Amino acid sequence: MDNSQSYLLLAFRLLGSLALLMYGMKTMSDALQKMAGPQLRHVLGAMTTNRFTGMLTGVGVTAAVQSSTATTVMTVSFVSAGLLTLAQAISVIMGANIGTTLTAWIMSAGFSFNITDFVYPAFFIAIILIYRKSNRVVGDFLFGIAFMFLGLGTLRQTGIDMNLGENESVLAFFSSFDPQAFTTTLLFLLIGGILTMCVQSSAAVMAITMILCSSGVLPIYQGIALVMGENIGTTVTSNIVAMSAGTQARRAAFAHMFFNLFGVCWILIAFRPFVDMVCGLVGYDVTMTANAVSHTVFLANAAKLSFVLAAFHTCFNLVNTGILIWFIPQIEKLVCHVIKSKKEDEEEDTRLHYISSGIMKTPEISVLQAQKEIMLFGVRMQRMFGMVRDLLDEKDGEAFNKLFSRIKKYEGISDNMEIEIAKYLEQVSDAHLSDETKWKIRQMLRQISELESIGDAGYNLARTMNRRFTSGQDFTEHQYEDLRSMIQLTDDALTEMNHILSGRRDEMDINETIRIENEINERRNTLKSANIQAINDHKYDYAIGTMYADLVSECEKLGDYVVNVVEARFGK
Repeated sequence: MDNSQSYLLLAFRLLGSLALLMYGMKTMSDALQKMAGPQLRHVLGAMTTNRFTGMLTGVGVTAAVQSSTATTVMTVSFVSAGLLTLAQAISVIMGANIGTTLTAWIMSAGFSFNITDFVYPAFFIAIILIYRKSNRVVGDFLFGIAFMFLGLGTLRQTGIDMNLGENESVLAFFSSFDPQAFTTTLLFLLIGGILTMCVQSSAAVMAITMILCSSGVLPIYQGIALVMGENIGTTVTSNIVAMSAGTQARRAAFAHMFFNLFGVCWILIAFRPFVDMVCGLVGYDVTMTANAVSHTVFLANAAKLSFVLAAFHTCFNLVNTGILIWFIPQIEKLVCHVIKSKKEDEEEDTRLHYISSGIMKTPEISVLQAQKEIMLFGVRMQRMFGMVRDLLDEKDGEAFNKLFSRIKKYEGISDNMEIEIAKYLEQVSDAHLSDETKWKIRQMLRQISELESIGDAGYNLARTMNRRFTSGQDFTEHQYEDLRSMIQLTDDALTEMNHILSGRRDEMDINETIRIENEINERRNTLKSANIQAINDHKYDYAIGTMYADLVSECEKLGDYVVNVVEARFGK
């Protein structure tokens, strides 16, 4: 009974320390992205001119934020927005695979000595910084590091307390596998992949592998097979998640999987020589057995195994990248051949493209994705306005009704987009955000509200045109010319708005939007005065004059909404 209680307690300690480790890594990664989020996005956009700079960018960004997922999501968003080619994205993802190996080195350092004594001062400093609002993000970063190392220290101590190296049943279980058999390597590779998919964390599986290897229970070859499986498991998960995403996201996820699968295939061919080479680099004696040397010497040798695993992880990704970086165009062709783009009418493609992909994101990256969706919102509203322009000159009854129905559908789409993006931004704002990101979210909520108003104004224009069409009355040719000029000015305003939404604020100018708006106001005043005069002169009756005036006024209102969107984009 005592033994069972003791094992249960150790099991809870193991699970709890793994949870601390995963929470610490996430907190640290989020804090780093808050400190350098916008800069990282600009670095990704600017430093991917060729495959080598793209790869180095992936290494640097991933090492900085300690999250290959974050780097991959940013990269995919740039591909979807047309800022990066798929080939550039593949090079960044290759670099992210190398950058993420830094995590294994941090963990191996945590396993080599008892680091928990150093985490408590870090907790104390972190809480002081968090209560000082200006340094809250730095405090979060320190908290993340402290939790991560506390988890590692607890894991290390739990492994020691479990006495796995002296547990006969555990030793008998692992010794039942023939270490020389190829099937044993494949089995442990499969176990590593399944474990990673189950716990959704390659770091947790790496930590478990380090415990088993450093305690002398798990032979290094099987431990390395688990690490290889972990590499595949994490890409399978990302591919499953990306199934509901856009074509480019699925291609990037598949390229990531191909990269790791290719690596596992060649490593299986040269498995033992490659592992022996890595062991030699670290100074681990592969031939040493527990019976041949003293227990202390054996454990000292086994303690190096955490570094062997980290070194293997790094060497594997370095060699794999060194081979595949020369074949990026071929990899691009392969993933495009396997995952074909959907054949669909772009005009009728009304889904949210960036924020409904299901890919795991951190809050800072989510803001970037939401801005991309707002850009698409603006494009759709201008597309809707183009239909309104066509409706003005449509004379065929059936074609008129069909076009009016499409405009009505787009008005519903604008309502749904506003609700969905707002809901998404509310979820993001629940997280612990930097002040700059909170400000951005407030401006985005303003933008989507005004964009929805543009949709309403477009629908109001269409309804007035429908009222004119069903009444059997018609505008004079002079009225048509005036309305076309007013609609052209409004469309110019929408074009400038979308240009500003798609660029960086510091590279844009609000003056052109203000100039167009002033021109729209002057044109509105001129046309309204001329309309009153024309009605008084009996050039057309009051009913058609009212509908004409309504169209002119609605165009001017739409222009005001455009200015509001642009001002919100500039934070005014």
